[in-house]
Amino acid sequence: MMRSLWTAGSGMMAQQLNIDIISNNLSNVNTTGFKKSRVDFQDLLYQTVRAAGTPIIQGAQIPTGIQLGHGVRPVATQKIYTPGDFKQTDAPFDMLIEGDGFFQVLLPDGNIAYTRDGAFKKDGQGKIVTSDGFSLEPELIIPDDATKISIGTDGTVSIIRSGGEEPEMVGQVELAQFINPAGLSSVGRNLLRVTAASGPPIEGTPGLDGFGTIAQGYLEMSNVQVVEEMVNMIVAQRAYEVTSKAIQASDEMLQTANNIRR
Repeated sequence: MMRSLWTAGSGMMAQQLNIDIISNNLSNVNTTGFKKSRVDFQDLLYQTVRAAGTPIIQGAQIPTGIQLGHGVRPVATQKIYTPGDFKQTDAPFDMLIEGDGFFQVLLPDGNIAYTRDGAFKKDGQGKIVTSDGFSLEPELIIPDDATKISIGTDGTVSIIRSGGEEPEMVGQVELAQFINPAGLSSVGRNLLRVTAASGPPIEGTPGLDGFGTIAQGYLEMSNVQVVEEMVNMIVAQRAYEVTSKAIQASDEMLQTANNIRR
């Protein structure tokens, strides 16, 4: 069997995965805090038919050998943590991180997840939570008689109570950083989990030690660029088509060989 069939087949499967990633990027073009992904490819093993540098006569060597590749495989999908566009909402609990860092969210199982999605709300107990009801960590509770909420660039949460005039501090938003944020594991719901590749979280105060600052009343939108993804999709589609042509050509060559008669 011609190896080109398997080689071209690996190319078609690789481009199928590429289209899957591009489709997910485009699907999340309006997802708050979403970071686009890309696929990294790697060539497969090579069969050496003739090794370069093999001596042929005294004082002479083969300058270039013969190596046959066996196709391609996807080796990684990597999230790209470039900033998305900023959108002003004027909602008091919407927060945007200008710079590096992740919000910390307490999951029902007691573990901490991380997100760039700052679309927080207040639940019936006054706690600041995500759209799924997961509490912001460390916990923030807004009193019932609060008439004005102010979140500073350093994450300080202050309120003015009904009938009062002086601001009162009720909590502090803390952020987390990672040595390798691309190593975080996506679990859906705009949440990420720690892995051995990401390294442990480094907690800190917004605006200090390399952490980004907080902007109240703003949201970070997806960093997906529709035009870029459309171009990538066209390239992937054409690559898929041309590898299918290679399979067709190999099949026709085999058919020609099968039809040879004495």
